[in-house]
Amino acid sequence: MSQEEIILLLQKKDDKAYSVLYDMYAKSLFAVIINLINDREEAEDILQESFVKIWKNIDSYNESKGRLYTWMLNIARNTAIDKLRSKNFNNSKKNLSSDNFVHLLDESNKSVFKIEAIGIQEFIKKLKPKCIALIDLLFFKGYTQQEASEELEIPLGTVKTQNRNCINDLRIFLKV
Repeated sequence: MSQEEIILLLQKKDDKAYSVLYDMYAKSLFAVIINLINDREEAEDILQESFVKIWKNIDSYNESKGRLYTWMLNIARNTAIDKLRSKNFNNSKKNLSSDNFVHLLDESNKSVFKIEAIGIQEFIKKLKPKCIALIDLLFFKGYTQQEASEELEIPLGTVKTQNRNCINDLRIFLKV
C-alpha cells in the first residue's frame, strides 16, 4: 500500500489502513517518545494517545506542508512534551525511590539504541556541532526555542534561524 493510498483510506476511517500505519511507524515514534519521557509505561500511553490524535485529525494533514511521517512525529513529540509539562506528571515524579532512578537510566540507555536503530542519530552526527546541540535540545530533550536560547546562551532569533538551517542541512543529508 502506498502512502497516498493509506492517507485516502485513513480519511475514510479504514481500520486496515490504520493498522498498516501503526505497523509502519509505531517503533520509530515510540523511540522519540521514550527518549523524551524516560518511562516505558508512560511512553506507551503517549504513543497510543498520539495514534488516536492521528486517527482523529488525519483530515488536517496537508501533503503540501510536509511528509506524513513528519506530521505524525510532530504530533507524538508534542504529545510527549505536553505530558512532560503537565502538573500531574511532574507531581508523580517528585517522590521516587532510588530504585526508580536506576530503572530510568537503564531505559534512557536503551532509547539511545532505538534512535540509532532507526538511523536518525547517524545523520545528526554529520551536522555541525552547533546543530547537533540545538537539535538535541529541541527535538530529543523537548526544549522550547526560548529554553534552548537560554541554555545555549544565544538570542531567540538566532535559535530560530539556526534551527531552520540545521533542519535544511538534515534534509540534504536525508535527500528529502
